[in-house]
Amino acid sequence: MEIIKNPEELQKRALEIRAQGKTIALVPTMGYFHNGHLSLMQTARPKADVLICSLFVNPTQFGPNEDLESYPHDLDRDAALAEKNGVDILFAPDPAKMYHENHSTWVSVPDLTQNLCGASRPIHFRGVATVVTKLFMLAQPNVAVFGQKDWQQLAMIKRMVRDLDIPIDIVSQPIVREESGLALSSRNVYLKEDELAQAPNIRKGLLRLKQQVDDGIVDCEVLKENLKEFYNSEIPLGTIDYIEIVHPDDITPLKKINGPALCAVAVKLISARLIDNILV
Repeated sequence: MEIIKNPEELQKRALEIRAQGKTIALVPTMGYFHNGHLSLMQTARPKADVLICSLFVNPTQFGPNEDLESYPHDLDRDAALAEKNGVDILFAPDPAKMYHENHSTWVSVPDLTQNLCGASRPIHFRGVATVVTKLFMLAQPNVAVFGQKDWQQLAMIKRMVRDLDIPIDIVSQPIVREESGLALSSRNVYLKEDELAQAPNIRKGLLRLKQQVDDGIVDCEVLKENLKEFYNSEIPLGTIDYIEIVHPDDITPLKKINGPALCAVAVKLISARLIDNILV
């Protein structure tokens, strides 16, 4: 496996690979790999001749009081896992190399990023859309693989690729969970023992909501209020950031469920903010 730290070098290598008639798959990550990341690599591996994985904690998607400085990282550990899971090129740039000192160009998809995480993290998705666009330009992939845990991010990237006619196939991978049902996240390492005991109730509440829909409850306000009561009871260490039921493609809020719907939640525990979702 090759490790590249210079963006210009990655782009040169990618263009050489494409000129040889070979295909490229890209898995963008912020590192500190868990089984969710590894599942993205495993999904991407057979889809192209060359697999590139980016490892970049992107500063432009963090707000002023968020965990940019403390975000977990271990390049040696991640490099070993990437190589074991079929990665050909690991791209691990320095932030100073990714953004010029007078960087002033941004990509945004405002229609899909006003609510859910966009409401409490107003600059987050602009940073994500911009860095993903840059990674697409640098890695020149034919296909890129993203997880469904951040469904809003996935929907935004699909819309961005469609609207800008970017010739990349976007593949999504289901959420990978711990045995308890907790969605895997690099930030789970922040959680203390008592928080880990309560965090799986995020998923249990979503499954409970799905059962209510299956039983015929389709009023979204009723469903959200029921889930709020469950979280307040079963996750006393948590504060609800949002509970929303939206259309899965355009992330618009729904009043009643009469077709595909996504229930997305964010809960702030003492040590970390956790997100999850379920399609109903």
